[in-house]
Amino acid sequence: MNKKLGFIGAGKMANSIMNGIFNSKLFINFSFFDINNQIVDEIKQKYNAIFYNSIQELVKNNDIIMICIKPFIINEVLDEINKEINEKKLIISIAAGVSSQKIETKLNNKAKVIRIMPNTPALINEGISGLCKGTYANDEDLNLAQKIMQSVGKTVIVDENKIDIVTALSGSGPAFYYYIINEFAKSAYNLGLDYETSLKLSAQTAIGAGKMILNGMQNNINIEKLIENVTTKGGCTEVGNNVLATSNINNILNKTIIDTMEKAKNLAN
Repeated sequence: MNKKLGFIGAGKMANSIMNGIFNSKLFINFSFFDINNQIVDEIKQKYNAIFYNSIQELVKNNDIIMICIKPFIINEVLDEINKEINEKKLIISIAAGVSSQKIETKLNNKAKVIRIMPNTPALINEGISGLCKGTYANDEDLNLAQKIMQSVGKTVIVDENKIDIVTALSGSGPAFYYYIINEFAKSAYNLGLDYETSLKLSAQTAIGAGKMILNGMQNNINIEKLIENVTTKGGCTEVGNNVLATSNINNILNKTIIDTMEKAKNLAN
């Protein structure tokens, strides 16, 4: 790809995206800015990436700017790059809770903005990212952002008013699945199975179940049918299903997503 890509911030998520781009050879090269000298040295060595001493220089010399920073410093960063922005620049932001409208307004309505919510399994190319476009971005810009994120996993397109739900479900979701998988493993351990074996069984079962759901979506097999296929009347699975059905787990999981979504909405305030 002939366009030039630069990263503002080179933390774990930025690093995973860099790794996907590097391995897929989507760009000939890319550049970055970060204030952590150790990270700078590691990125330069690992990817032979170009380092800029200021974010203004980075923005000036790139067509696509990936903002990979914490939301509480977004205002400061946007103020610093404002003068280097024009209508040809594409801004791709993974800052949680920061709307495309806020970015556009801070950049004097000159920038094309794509907002992305990735997740940490991108570190092993198993991520899924939700994308939405701002007022001035077009479908070509959205497709370009998709190609970048598809180097580290799968993508979905959503309206921006739904992106905070994506943050709660898939952005924060890995932590929730880690918790649930571990609780199943601890239960097996408490019953006498060693913890390492328990965790391996629990994690691989979750992977397999997830893949069965995705396969079912492609073949018109719904989750109720998948559950039915595992369950024998009067058998072991039916007992466990009944425990889940008569518990408060639905409300607990629902509250988990709702509270996380509300936090996402307020992150940039």
